[in-house]
This record gives sequence, C-alpha cells and structure tokens, in this order.
Amino acid sequence: MLRIFKYLKKSIIPILVIIVLLAIQAVTDLSLPEYTSKIVNVGIQQGGIDNAAPTIIREKEMNKILLFMNNSEKETVLKNYTLLNQKNLSKNDFKEYKDEYPALKSQSLYKLKNIDENTLKKLNSTMSKSIIIVSQLETKSDEVTALTKQLMNAFPKGALPKNADIFDIFSLLPQEQRIEMLKKINDKFAGMSDSMIEQAATVYVKNEYKVIGINTDKMQNHYITFSGLKMLILALIGVIASILVTLLSSRVAAKLSKKLREEVFTKVINFSNNEFNRFSTASLITRSTNDIQQVQMMMMLLFRIVIYAPILGVGAFVRAGNANSSMEWVIGIAILIILFLVIGLFSIAMPRFKKLQQLIDRLNLVSREILTGLTVIRAFGNEKHEEQRFDDVNRDLTRISLFVNRIMTIMMPTMMLIMNGIAVLIVWVGAEKINAGSMQVGDLMAFIQYTIQIVMAFIMISIISIILPRASVSAKRILEVLDTEISIKDPGNPQRFDESKRGYVEFKDVSFKYPYAKEEVLSHISFTANPGETTAIIGSTGSGKSTIINLIPRFFDVTEGEVLVSGVNVKNVKQHDLRDQLGFVPQKGILFSGTVESNVKYGKKDASAETIKKAVRIAQATDFVESKPDKYQSEISQGGDNVSGGQKQRLSIARAIAKNPDIYVFDDSFSALDFKTDAALRHALKKETQKSTVIIVAQRISTVLHAEQIIVLDEGKIVGKGTHHQLMKDCEIYRQIALSQLSKEELTNE
Repeated sequence: MLRIFKYLKKSIIPILVIIVLLAIQAVTDLSLPEYTSKIVNVGIQQGGIDNAAPTIIREKEMNKILLFMNNSEKETVLKNYTLLNQKNLSKNDFKEYKDEYPALKSQSLYKLKNIDENTLKKLNSTMSKSIIIVSQLETKSDEVTALTKQLMNAFPKGALPKNADIFDIFSLLPQEQRIEMLKKINDKFAGMSDSMIEQAATVYVKNEYKVIGINTDKMQNHYITFSGLKMLILALIGVIASILVTLLSSRVAAKLSKKLREEVFTKVINFSNNEFNRFSTASLITRSTNDIQQVQMMMMLLFRIVIYAPILGVGAFVRAGNANSSMEWVIGIAILIILFLVIGLFSIAMPRFKKLQQLIDRLNLVSREILTGLTVIRAFGNEKHEEQRFDDVNRDLTRISLFVNRIMTIMMPTMMLIMNGIAVLIVWVGAEKINAGSMQVGDLMAFIQYTIQIVMAFIMISIISIILPRASVSAKRILEVLDTEISIKDPGNPQRFDESKRGYVEFKDVSFKYPYAKEEVLSHISFTANPGETTAIIGSTGSGKSTIINLIPRFFDVTEGEVLVSGVNVKNVKQHDLRDQLGFVPQKGILFSGTVESNVKYGKKDASAETIKKAVRIAQATDFVESKPDKYQSEISQGGDNVSGGQKQRLSIARAIAKNPDIYVFDDSFSALDFKTDAALRHALKKETQKSTVIIVAQRISTVLHAEQIIVLDEGKIVGKGTHHQLMKDCEIYRQIALSQLSKEELTNE
C-alpha cells in the first residue's frame, strides 16, 4: 500500500498546502470550545470581567487588599499600578479620567499599567485570594462581627482609633501575627482551583467597577459580542480551510488515479501473451477501473481524515487536560472502548474485502462471457443456465457487500452511543466538581466539546478502517500488474535491419513451448520466406500454425533457435521497428469504433484517400463500403459488431494493405470469405505484393495451392515443404488434407 505513495511525487506542494490547511482547521476547531468556556465563565458568570486584577480600583480598597499580602507580593502589585488623583495628574488627564471614572472626583484611584500576559496572570494569582478575603470581611456577617470583636479585645483600651473596623485592626496587628493569620487563611483556599478563586474574586471587582462609575452591563455585552465575533471568524476560517482541503485532496487523488491508470494501461499495452495468460481480461478491466477508484477514494479521505484526525485528537486531548487535569481518565475509557471496536471491525472486515474484489472480477468475467456469447447462448437455448450462473456470482457479491455494509451500519450507531455515553459520564462527574467548587461550568462545557472532538477523531479513523482494507487490497492488485516483469523487452543496444536482406523471414531450428508447459508446441522448425513469394502454412487443428505466426512479430519468444527478419534476430531489434515492417492480419478480424476510413488508416495515419480506396478495392470490400450512405465515413461500432464476419475480415486485410509493409502475415484471414471472393482477393493481392513477403496460414487448400512454398505442419513439426505439385507427390499428410477438401479432378484442374 505504501508504495502507491511514490506516485504522489509531483503533488508534494499541494500535499504540503493540505497539511498546513489542516493544521489551520484544527487550530480553529480546537479554539472554539475555549471561547465557549470563556463566554460562559467570563461573559455570563463573571459579567465580562476576565481578570481578578482590577483595571481600576479605589486607593482605600487597594490598601485593604495589600493588608493580606506579604512584602514581596505588595511590591509586585504596587509596581504594576499607577496612582491617579488630582495632585499627580495634569488638568487634561484629570478631566479625561474623571469622565471615564467618576469616583476620581472624590478619591484617589489605582490604575493598572500596560503589562504583558504573564505579568497579568501573576497579578491575578497574587491578588485573587486577598480580594476574596477583603470581600468576605466587607460582608459584615455574624462570623466577621465575632472576629472583629475578638481582635478588638486583644488590644488595650485606647489603642485603637474611634470607629475602627476590622481592616484598621489588621493594619495594627504585629507582623508575625498577621503572617500567621495569612497562612491559616491560605490553607482554606487549598481545595479550590485557581480558576474558581479568580472567578470568585471577579464578583468583588465587578462591584468595585460599579462604585467607580463604570457601566458593567455594557462591559459584559461587549465581551460576549466580541467573543462571539471571534468564534464566528474562527469558524469561517475553519470552513474555508475545510473547503480548500477537500478541493486539493480531490485534485491530488484524481491526479494519482490518472497516473495509476496511465501506468497500468502502459504496462498492459506492453504485455506479451505470457503476461496476458496470467491475468484475465475481466480482472485487468477491474484493476484499471474499480480498484483504482477505491485507491482514489481512500487517498482523498487520507488527506481529509487520516492526517486531520490525529491532529484533532491529540490537540483536543492536550486542551482537555488543560481544562481539567483530573478527568483524563474519562477520555481514556472512551479511547479504549473505541480502539477495541475498531480493531474488532478491522479484523472481521479485512478478509471480506479481499473476497469482495475477487467477486467483482468474477462478476465482470461472467458478464463479459455472457454478453460476448449471447448469440450462441440463444442458439442453444441456455438462457436459464446463464441467468443462474450470473445469479450465483451476483448473489455471492451481494452477500459480501451486505456484510460489509452491516458492519458500517453497526459501527456508526455504536460510536454515537459511546460519544453520548461519555458526555453523560462527564456531566455526572463534572457536576460533583462544580458543586465542590473545583470546576467551572464553562470548563465542563469545554471538556465535553474536547472529548467529543477526540471521539470524533476516532470515528473518522474508524471510517477509514472500513475503507482502508478494501483500498489496500485494491492497491495490492494494482501493484501486481505494475510489478509484473515483462518477458519480451527491447534490447539494450538494438541492431538495424540488413537492407540487403530486407523482407526475408527465416526460422532457424526454432522450438517453442508455452510457459509452465511440459511439451513443446513447435520442434526444430526451419524455413525461409522470400520477398516476392508467398509462403503458406497448412496443417491440422492444433499443429502450431498460429504459433509460428505469433513468433514473427515477437508476441512470444522462441524457446530454442532463432527467428530472423530482414537478416536480424527479432530479439535484437526494437519491437516497434520490427512490427513496423509487418502487415499483420489476425485470425479473428478486429475493428475499432470509428469509421471505415479510420480503421483502414489505423496502420498508417497519413494514408491518402486514394491509398485507402485502393486497399479497400484489393481487399474486395469496395462493393459493401460504397453501398453505405456515408461510404468511407460510415460508422463502425465497437468490435465491428455492425458488419458481418466476412466484411470485418476484408476491412482487416485492407488495413494491412494500406500500410504497404515489407512483410504480409495472414493468420487464417480468409476463412470467412467465400471461394469467389477468396480467389479474387488473392489474385489482386498477388499483383500488389510482388516485392513483399507474404506468409499465409490457412485451413483451406484452395487458399494455399498457388503459393511458391507450402509448409505442412503436423504436431508441431514440419512434415512437408514445397509447392502444391511437389507435396501432392511427396507428402501424405498434405495429400490427405487436399483430398478431404477437393476432388482429384478439381486438384488436377487447379
């Protein structure tokens, strides 16, 4: 599977862009729960006040807060605040601050300086506890009243100022006693989280802002609106990134698919018959279409999900830990359950996917056989049998497909059940923490969202776990084609044809057997076909006639001996150069979808209209071509199904004639012609090919008896060689073939 990725070399830049866009999308998706938490915690519960360190505070309140700090903390706080009053401000500044903070008219205020984020966090931690203490002492509850009386009684009469409050008393306490009290107070905060302490402190800050004259409702609305706009912008960025990722992923996957189709097609085009025997045509079609389509779909999802899911999952886990570090065990439970489910489904589905692709091959094969042999099926009345055969394969494919789909049907509801169950568990555990004051509502909401993102990441991966096995099987099948070693290759240093022997075809002690076969098909075949002569090959069915013909264009390579064309061993020249010298007409006439003209020009693209007409005339096809309404522009359907067998054969012969090659090879190409047309065609062909070598394989004795050289084959061996008259005298097998087809009188007249 990994080897498929080497075909993505030219898509490196788009892939890098996809990764960057996925990172941007992950950042936006991971940021949204944090903003949700802030809107709930700060915007709603804290009234839009996000820091325990007040931006502005009255001097007398600041002095109260400083009472409950040590000297180091006091120094830190005062260093980051500026005292505002009429004495140390210019008239313009005083007027500006007075409009903003009405309380400045009657008292001094401390204003927070412009400080960095880290300093602000330190101030929040430093001031929040002291603010809570001051807030509690200002409530004048029974507990505070009792504490005030207790402390007042500790001082001698007259030591305290008149109408002294608890803060005056604290300010007069000895340093050691005050430090000891601060330690006891700090111990009470041990069970509270920093966020809860800071949230409690903001209540005091909000009241302080109201006293100073700040519109806290406006501040709250501004915070919620601004945070909402940020979320909207982040969501929009995420959507744009997602759209771009989908677009680029689709393009990269389509480009990979195009490249694989090109590679597979190029490979198959160069297959010899040995390789074609290894793969069925139906299987090659499936591998070029369905299998590549599976890889394309997987590749698109790979960029869209497989890369994104881990980024989202890991990021959500880290942020969930930051939101509340005591609840990671809930996420751990979810991950373990999902992993167990995914691994189980993967182990069940993988064997089925292998079977699925094999059944698609089988279905294509059966469909192709039935459609190709439909005439024969109808002629023998076997429609029901073929319907049953197709139904058997179709039923097997349907059964496996349904099984796979049922797995996916079970998986999605199960994943949703896990996700909802985990959400309920988080709410249950989180509610206790909120009640205990160790967690905020917004943090709980963020934790739920992060957990859902983690579960969604695993759901996405589980979807891939269903698609990946099938794509993996498909990739393996594609690579089987691409990795197939081609047995017939061009030589490293190709030779040139010997011009003095141009057109000569020579077999030198040639033997041949098919791969993995035990017996030879041809044994010690030797003959020479000369230019200007016709060499005919005849013999009983299975004697090796077509095999000899297939050795000339190097559709197979000889096992022993040599085949020479124009004085050079066919193994030592380029296949294209070799076949360029041949006009090959196969046993089964093959036409391509197009027109009569395009089919005749197939071997010579620049053939003129006169050349085409001449080739059609020599092939005895003028009558039926000229009788068509569009003549040479008449449509030919795929495979030539809209013309008869004889017409198809004549157009195949015309295609070879139009090429005007040095060597004509006819593999039983006159079998569909009547005797009259056969004789007329051979007579016209003889005039046209006076300087060319003509090799004819035939079953009919009338087709070969005028050849200058006739090769008689029997069980892969030459048992006779010569002219018709010589063989009638000297070769018993030839004489039997001739007498089985023509009478003695007809043979004598010929």
